[in-house]
Amino acid sequence: MASPSDDELRDALVELKAAHPTLGIPKLHARLRTEFPAWTVSEKRMRKVLATFAPSKDTGTVPPYPSSQLVEGLDIAQWTPRVDVRFFDKKKGKGLVATQKIMTGETIWVEDPFVIAPEWEIYDKQRAGAACSQCTTLFAHPSDVRARCAHCPAAFCNTLCRKRADKTHPLLCSGQNPPSIALLRWMRSKEWLALHALIQCTARLLLSNAAGAAALTADWHVVRSFAALGMEERARYSFRSEPDRETWKTAFEMFCHTFHRPRHEESVNAKLTVEEKKIATILRKPLHAEVENALFDYDTGFLRGLGRMSLNLEAHGGLYTLHSHLNHTCVPNVSVRHLDQRRALARITVKALADIEPGQELLITYVNPAAGYGERRPALEAWGFICQCPRCAEEGRNWKPPEEPEGLGDLASELKAGLGLM
Repeated sequence: MASPSDDELRDALVELKAAHPTLGIPKLHARLRTEFPAWTVSEKRMRKVLATFAPSKDTGTVPPYPSSQLVEGLDIAQWTPRVDVRFFDKKKGKGLVATQKIMTGETIWVEDPFVIAPEWEIYDKQRAGAACSQCTTLFAHPSDVRARCAHCPAAFCNTLCRKRADKTHPLLCSGQNPPSIALLRWMRSKEWLALHALIQCTARLLLSNAAGAAALTADWHVVRSFAALGMEERARYSFRSEPDRETWKTAFEMFCHTFHRPRHEESVNAKLTVEEKKIATILRKPLHAEVENALFDYDTGFLRGLGRMSLNLEAHGGLYTLHSHLNHTCVPNVSVRHLDQRRALARITVKALADIEPGQELLITYVNPAAGYGERRPALEAWGFICQCPRCAEEGRNWKPPEEPEGLGDLASELKAGLGLM
């Protein structure tokens, strides 16, 4: 058997990936062996050649990068007068620029989450009533609990957190919306952060819809502004991911069972409790067609929603309106911190790492800045782009893919990408 040159192998892989865009590395290697039976190519070698690729631009009518839009009527002054939103272009999307000089170490703004899907350790404590179900702050003593849900174990720091939780909690409460129990339990077993975030966003939108058109419009403008790249597009973008369509379908079925009640159901069911009847009324209220499609159409809504969550989740699981505007660099000039850990753990503080001049863009890092080029580059594929910052340009000049054990190097990446966890 013959061993092809790197150029021959690269050309063959380009053709195979174009013909079979959703194949991950193991299946792509199997297809290569089928199409070129005279070649001897190990999976290890194929990975090394793939690592030199930029993502394919041939993705049909869908752009090979996330899409985003501005939040209509966004009042930035509620957070800070020191920055403004700028839309750069369709590929880069929106970002934040300084409107005045910002000095190193200064706090630029503080922000509470639009919704939060916390780390699993905290989530488990929330479900047990040992952490605030709104702001995620841990309770050191039972006496720290100032308010509780009357229908489930959810507990809250204070009456303000209890009131704010009304934007999402009723639809995720085991006592008020029992179908949510199975969905949340399954989500937890999969440790699927993107699904949890989408569940939280959906609960907020449906409860906003119940509150009236103005409330729904305000919340929907925030959600639809988040950068989005569908799950299928994410799979096509990266050679490292295998799309797990069976899991996606299962999630969608449970999601719809929890949130998408048939509009023709009887308004009153004798078997339902008073609270369940209230929830049924909320879920049966018609949605604006755009929101209905974005939540409950499988391909253009649900899968895209999962991708949207994956792209915008902050490291500790929050989705933040202003924070979501921040773009990436491997040499950031701002950082995001959780400083108020005793009273508001989910609250973020955005601080300057360097002096920032008026008109200069505020930039964070999406990945560990201490990591080398070879680690940062594939990690950033989760956001749908190849970083071209000065640091990557310099470090990438002489970079060569490292040796790795055959068949194992990208296992964790494939699992995460397949579930939309990255």
